[in-house]
Amino acid sequence: MKKILMTLRPVLLIAPALLGLAGCSDSANLSELDARIAEIKARPRGRIEPPPEFKPIATFSYGAHQLRAPFTPPVEEVPTDVPQGRKVEPDLTRPREYLEGYTLDALRMVGTINRPGEPLQALVLDPTGAVNRVRVGSYMGRNFGRVTEVNETRVSLMEIVPDGHDGWVERPRAVTLSE
Repeated sequence: MKKILMTLRPVLLIAPALLGLAGCSDSANLSELDARIAEIKARPRGRIEPPPEFKPIATFSYGAHQLRAPFTPPVEEVPTDVPQGRKVEPDLTRPREYLEGYTLDALRMVGTINRPGEPLQALVLDPTGAVNRVRVGSYMGRNFGRVTEVNETRVSLMEIVPDGHDGWVERPRAVTLSE
């Protein structure tokens, strides 16, 4: 039985291929197909309607992106009065530091560095994702904020802001350690 299958094996493999080729021969009757194609081509052609015209929609411009984010706590802004005889003004001639290009709300304290023999430095994350070192005397924020104290949990600074009467007042602010 095995010997018979071995001899018939080539025939069994070639037979389906020959049947498939027989279906592709020119002897098939294609007149029905040709008649159907001629009928479709003879039909009157329809007109395609133009697409509808769309009216432009007015774009919306979000204007509150400069304001405080709704999920951050409000910052206490308690302006201190200028003592008599002392005039407060920002030093407009000094070169601006890198962190003065951002608002304090955009800056986050992420840690501290304490090296022997050096004052404690805070690590502040800016909106670009870069971590910057800040020490007492550094400036940060857009309102001439000078760092007055750095401890393990916060950076205290004194900003100089306009008082609304052609003058300036000092305002204490702080950036606290983010969790």
